[in-house]
Amino acid sequence: MSEQVLSQYYNFRKKRILFILFLLLLLFIIIIYSLFSGSADIGLRDIYSLITGTGQAVSRQIIYNIRLPRIAGAFLAGMALSVSGAVIQSILRNPLASPFTLGISGASAFGAAFAIIVLGAGSSYAGSNDMAIINNPYVVTVSAFLWSLCSVAVIIVLSKYKGATPEIIILSGIIISSLFGAGISAMQYFSDNIQLASIVFWTFGDIGRASWNNCLIIAVVVSLVMVFFISQSWNYKALQSGDEYARSLGVNVSRVRLTGLVVASLVTAVVVSFYGIIAFVGLVVPHIVRRIIGGDEQFLIPASAIGGGTFLLFSDTLARTIISPVILPVGILTSFAGAPLFLFLLIKGMGKDYWT
Repeated sequence: MSEQVLSQYYNFRKKRILFILFLLLLLFIIIIYSLFSGSADIGLRDIYSLITGTGQAVSRQIIYNIRLPRIAGAFLAGMALSVSGAVIQSILRNPLASPFTLGISGASAFGAAFAIIVLGAGSSYAGSNDMAIINNPYVVTVSAFLWSLCSVAVIIVLSKYKGATPEIIILSGIIISSLFGAGISAMQYFSDNIQLASIVFWTFGDIGRASWNNCLIIAVVVSLVMVFFISQSWNYKALQSGDEYARSLGVNVSRVRLTGLVVASLVTAVVVSFYGIIAFVGLVVPHIVRRIIGGDEQFLIPASAIGGGTFLLFSDTLARTIISPVILPVGILTSFAGAPLFLFLLIKGMGKDYWT
């Protein structure tokens, strides 16, 4: 019997590894497709010419300063949002939990609006492409992070007052999300035209403003966060069986839940402050991955990260090619695709235990 159980475990482990390898292969294919897709005609000959140093300056500019940073930004942002959603769903044992539904994304967007209007991070002029310029994006980043922590703090206080159950945390997050949504509307009402354009610029959710500088910052943050989340994977797995069971195994439930929310807030705030609100990536992708490979965080966390990056990169590629030369903000596309997909998954999963 034990040999049979061990054989089933190894088969299931092999299935998870193969799924991750499949995601990596899919990611590679989408990267190649994204590199060659766009209004400018870039082919294999152009890539080879750039590698050998004989390429045209225009092609080099398009590839090095536009397409490659956008590819890296989309993958890193999707990776950050998806892994945050996976961890939040695990520690709260709720498939509806994500940085978006908990109000973390909304609080980060409010922090960006606060920095633009109150702290003067938005410019008083518009660029040549009629897009508002943010003259101090790092102030926006810090403000977004601090306000996201305020959101987490309010959720924790409400949870402590009524008991730190996952249900209370989810309901608190919905309330906080509505509150910060009203705050963003108030900021927009009292802003001038350029400030309003800057706020809308952030809330759309657009990878088009990706650069090597912000990609480097996100890469450093995501790398540290991934190491932390993977190191805590055993604790997150213990929480799936309930708080009492986790405590019996020596897990400090409150600390694990608090640190998980704070770290998820950090990486979400960084992404939102650079690229705006990109909804449903942290909600749908971890849900799909968990349905396929199960809830073992040792595999769930890296698979969700790769899957989220692949999904957002594909969505961004589709957003800039579907009605080319017009480029859609990717946040619009993920919302259109994510909402019905998640509704389908919920209906299909009714009556089933999500955590088995």
